[in-house]
Amino acid sequence: MDALTNTAEIESWKSVCQFDDLIDNVGVCVLVNDKQIAIFRLSDSRKLYAIDNLDPFSHANVLSRGMSGDLKGQPVVASPIYKQHFNLNTGQCLEDETVKIPVYPIRTVNGKVQVADQSET
Repeated sequence: MDALTNTAEIESWKSVCQFDDLIDNVGVCVLVNDKQIAIFRLSDSRKLYAIDNLDPFSHANVLSRGMSGDLKGQPVVASPIYKQHFNLNTGQCLEDETVKIPVYPIRTVNGKVQVADQSET
């Protein structure tokens, strides 16, 4: 089970897709309680990441379309518009320390990917 937080403390999870539906290094956008969330699975990993899909610089819901991977040992996604990098664990922008996007608890249960309906920022 993957999770960014203690899953015992979370009351509500929403199944959004099957783990096998995810492609390495390709983001997917899901809707959880009217909120767009970008999900990523990096190469050769069962670890999942869930961040807000809204790019705070362009104000467009595009982060799921960004390039994901590893930058200096950090799992990141680069915005497809202005190219800022966001840490997938923390939501912190690497180019601007004053900007941080919400991250969401995520886990896999019996092959289903589930996202909590609360952010961790």
